[in-house]
Amino acid sequence: MFDFQDEDRIITSTMKNEDIDVENSLRPKSLDDYLGQEKAKEQLKIFIEAAKSRNEQLDHVLLYGPPGLGKTTLASIIANEMGVNLRITSGPAIERAGDLAAILTN
Repeated sequence: MFDFQDEDRIITSTMKNEDIDVENSLRPKSLDDYLGQEKAKEQLKIFIEAAKSRNEQLDHVLLYGPPGLGKTTLASIIANEMGVNLRITSGPAIERAGDLAAILTN
């Protein structure tokens, strides 16, 4: 039986750091650079400007929809516009309540 390590494989289950860097460099960094979703962009601009003018954190934002709509990109833009860090996860990665608690507290 073969014993293949992830580093020996062409395709792996995880992204390499250089792949993540390339992917992130291709994403728009501001709402002005983001193409499409005009209504969502207008509303997000209002939310972000209001939070900044009050010198407060942005209220919760829920982005939902099928893969490929730009939810992760919009989340990155919101974080960038607010000057904060972003931690990304996916629903299937959260199996127990403790998983979510660990993400929120780290």
